[in-house]
Amino acid sequence: MKIDILTLFPEMFDIFNHSILGRAHEKHIIDVKAHNIRDYTLDKHKRVDDYSYGGGAGMVMAAQPIVDSIKAIKENNKGKVIYLGPRGIIFNQAMASELAKEEELIFLCGHYEGIDERAYEAIDMEISIGDFILTGGEMACIPIVDSICRLCPGVLNKNESFEIESFSDGTLEYPQYTRPVEFRGKKVPEVLLSGHHENIRKWRRLKSLIITKEKRYDLFQKLTLSKEDLKLLKQYENYAEEDK
Repeated sequence: MKIDILTLFPEMFDIFNHSILGRAHEKHIIDVKAHNIRDYTLDKHKRVDDYSYGGGAGMVMAAQPIVDSIKAIKENNKGKVIYLGPRGIIFNQAMASELAKEEELIFLCGHYEGIDERAYEAIDMEISIGDFILTGGEMACIPIVDSICRLCPGVLNKNESFEIESFSDGTLEYPQYTRPVEFRGKKVPEVLLSGHHENIRKWRRLKSLIITKEKRYDLFQKLTLSKEDLKLLKQYENYAEEDK
């Protein structure tokens, strides 16, 4: 996958040269590059922002450097242009999966009070990571690009598999344990030590459903529960009632 990022702070994306994505980059599985929007401004002082017509606090990113930088990157990247902004669709795992199917993508990181409205003509899609304010689009771009790239074939090895993870099926992940068996009086659940794979699977599924219901009821409400899910939850509720 080829990803080009338009930003005022390209050095922030050095993070993609490390860890899992760094290895994927070395293997040429992904190609993530950051480009400085200031390189495309026609202003002799390299300014990319100006005051807003009509007044108001803060500066606005000008249309010219944005549009021209996108045009230049489009010569080698024909992918969708995605702007990280407050009007955008809230990003989630399903969107990450869809974008991971693309061969090329371009991300635009905003700053200040936003971008000149006329620059939207060069943008295909707007994404937000939530209803809160960040210092710049870079802060939103990093987790989005990370979540997309890790889904690309070959990025994760078997030990880093994303087959069973939080949000992959709409639920939060089940509890995880490692050695030692007992830590400060707390033991690993017996079922995980049993070697009975079917019982382990059912335990994990039940725990995943319970945690999702307790921690993220909004996600739980959206689930389509299977007959097995309903049976597991019913059994759990009966046991909980008996323990009272």
